[in-house]
Amino acid sequence: MRTPTAVAAALTLALVSAVGVAGCGGAERPRVQGPAPTASPANGPVYASDAMGRPLVRPANFPFSEFAGLTHVKWRNWGQPKAVGTGELSASWCSPECDYPTATIELTRLEHQENVSYYTRATVVSPKVEREYEANVRSVHLYVPEP
Repeated sequence: MRTPTAVAAALTLALVSAVGVAGCGGAERPRVQGPAPTASPANGPVYASDAMGRPLVRPANFPFSEFAGLTHVKWRNWGQPKAVGTGELSASWCSPECDYPTATIELTRLEHQENVSYYTRATVVSPKVEREYEANVRSVHLYVPEP
């Protein structure tokens, strides 16, 4: 003969099992529809800090380091993951006889903050930069203020 406690335990186990199977919605799984999210341009203004740490937007004159800068810069793709500009390179290591007619600058590595973004890396390419000075313009870290 079964005891009332054993019968109650068996009934409770059967009830919990029935609710567990029926109450979970069966084998249906959630479906994801639509395209996957894509990277979007930054929200708010996008800046590049000059050598003094001043935030600039599409600067026509851009001293990107203490040694070099670009003048007469024309920008493409500002605000995108990579902004590209062309301008005239000037550098402190260059005597007045140096001739850097044009250079290309790429700003990359956007860092998003609350309502603004900053480019954090500048790369300048000019075919006339001497090999010994390429490191000064090849990969320059740009200042980003604390959020």
